[in-house]
Amino acid sequence: MAAIEPTIVATSGGHRTGGRTMVEFDALVHHAVDLSGAHGRRPRVMYVGTAIGDAEHFTARMTEAARVAGFDLTPLHLFPRPNLEDVEASVLAQDVVWVMGGSVANLLAVWRVHGLDRIMRRAWAAGVVLSGVSAGSICWFRGGTTDSFGPELRPLTDALGFLPYGNGVHYDTDPGRRPLVHRLVAEGTLPTTHCTDDGVGLVYRGTRLVEAVAEVPGKGAYAVTRDGDGVSEERIEPRRLPGV
Repeated sequence: MAAIEPTIVATSGGHRTGGRTMVEFDALVHHAVDLSGAHGRRPRVMYVGTAIGDAEHFTARMTEAARVAGFDLTPLHLFPRPNLEDVEASVLAQDVVWVMGGSVANLLAVWRVHGLDRIMRRAWAAGVVLSGVSAGSICWFRGGTTDSFGPELRPLTDALGFLPYGNGVHYDTDPGRRPLVHRLVAEGTLPTTHCTDDGVGLVYRGTRLVEAVAEVPGKGAYAVTRDGDGVSEERIEPRRLPGV
């Protein structure tokens, strides 16, 4: 099975503290799996930890989270070299790709060296649901705000561009994100930018935003658009996902 259209789920969430494990997959990850159309068998999920340097301890946590969720997890490592013999075939065999947060600038550089940017575009067209949190959200857009270069937030404008918007993550918990997004959109550095509070995700069919969804109550999504010399910000009320 594959998603009915090319699908991206871009989030500021997806993980929670587990009961018997350090981490569990929250409702946003389960929603990405539901959108993939994987039914009647264990869903195939690829975990990509490039943005945190393929940290082995977090791969182990994701493996445990997948066991609890009932997913077949395939980790993709690019450090110190690809751990899979045929990366493209492995990516295309998945129902969902889940990309971890961290440094989006480093992620993009390493993906491009290994041709993973082109592989991800082919997977997207083939109906593999592309998804992720933070850096794993920004990467699918034209750019966004990032702390990849140090503690001071800076613009990133050379992301993959599958989606023709900017992306703002952690919009409610990192106080520097909203004013920087507003400035970058106002000056034209970023196009119209779609933003998520923590615990919120955005669902795209093709390049069209079709829905905002949330695993946490009271959170929002936002569209920031250039308006003359300033910006307008529209709140997009998310649909609350059922708990898992």
